[in-house]
Amino acid sequence: MLTQALLVDDSRSVLNYLKRHIEAEGLVEATAFLDPVEALACARERVFDLVLVDYEMPHMDGISFIRVFRCLPGCADVPIAMVTSQQTDDVKMEALQAGATDFLPKQSQSLEMTVRLRNLIQLGAAVRKLNDRAAHLASEVAAATRKLGEREEEIILRLALAVEYRDNDTGEHTLRVARYSRVIAEQLGLPARLCRDIYLAAPLHDVGKVAIPDNILLKPGRLTDDEMAVIRTHATIGERILANSGCELIQLGAQIAAGHHERWDGAGYPNGLKADEIPVAARVVAVADVFDALTTRRPYKEPMPIEVARSYLVENKGRQFDPACVEAFLSRWDEVVGIAAGERATPFQRAEAPLAPIRESPVEGRSPEAVTAS
Repeated sequence: MLTQALLVDDSRSVLNYLKRHIEAEGLVEATAFLDPVEALACARERVFDLVLVDYEMPHMDGISFIRVFRCLPGCADVPIAMVTSQQTDDVKMEALQAGATDFLPKQSQSLEMTVRLRNLIQLGAAVRKLNDRAAHLASEVAAATRKLGEREEEIILRLALAVEYRDNDTGEHTLRVARYSRVIAEQLGLPARLCRDIYLAAPLHDVGKVAIPDNILLKPGRLTDDEMAVIRTHATIGERILANSGCELIQLGAQIAAGHHERWDGAGYPNGLKADEIPVAARVVAVADVFDALTTRRPYKEPMPIEVARSYLVENKGRQFDPACVEAFLSRWDEVVGIAAGERATPFQRAEAPLAPIRESPVEGRSPEAVTAS
């Protein structure tokens, strides 16, 4: 590939001389401009490996040109030679401070100019190779990082699905909670990276249930107080499983596992946190998890109609739930309904189906509060 040179001089004869001289050995392709403003416009659109610019020009002198050129994207390291007959110490110092690399004399047939120009061409080609190599390495690193991220995400999802298959034979709860959580996080205006991470870490909220005995986890009827106490240990166990990870997603998963049963009013577990003491990711997942728990079939209950579950969220915002998270969830209700309907085989809302009272249990011994507490 030929070295691309940008030549800027208000003298056409000087430009022609520079162009012939720099292209003489067939290693350089030169683009020449009489107007420095037009040259800068071209430099914004094209990549150059070398710049030769006159010192004295109308509209903009060479030093001003260098200052502007150095600020253009990708132009910080491009070799720049100022062509001038006024090589005083003051001019040289000002040009060097502006970003000049070298100086070329204006005298025709100058041996010094020939040597310096050859060196500049070699420097420009070397800088381009280094930049190309750096760009290639950056691309390889980005691809490797992306692949590692994808593997990390897959491992997290499969871990969460393995846990859920203990009390749900489809694994869809995990995916729905993740999607609901992303809706809430986005509507809250959280940073895009945090929204993504909440979406990926939300499936880990119940990882602590691996330690809950089947006779309690899958029990179809009323839980005793002792059994409920065992169920509630899954939050602490989940945090313990995920604690001290070097992976940011796992760290976020630990926050969610520990905090998704805390309540806005401080009456939750395991630590009795309240309001903003609860990590925002846990407050988001709490709404998503409870809504899906209420509206899905479990071993101990039938699904609650979707509008009744909505009413439950409204009734309990500011008590069980962060009000902002509930409002964010309800403000994108059409998406919520779409997620729910898309993940299940049977419809949620039927005109002929009576709405169950919120305070009544779908099955004996399990109130909505008991369902959402576990």
